[in-house]
Amino acid sequence: MIKVLFFAQLREQLQCEQLELAFLPLTTISSLREQLVADRPHWAEFLVSDKLLFSVNQTLVKASHSINDGDEVAFFPPVTGG
Repeated sequence: MIKVLFFAQLREQLQCEQLELAFLPLTTISSLREQLVADRPHWAEFLVSDKLLFSVNQTLVKASHSINDGDEVAFFPPVTGG
């Protein structure tokens, strides 16, 4: 099982705070993102941004990072300050 979290504006755009997905041989965050968009095409405009940030088990990672069963994966927009 993989726990997928969405934060900030992204959570509101998707109207989803979190999902729990059966572990599939997704291997990377990129492939997870592709699967989410394939299952929910209306999420594409929000998830395909190359400005999104990702974390696995609360550590910032790149989209090429591997995913393992039991991981917590988070998607969030870039943080801006003012």
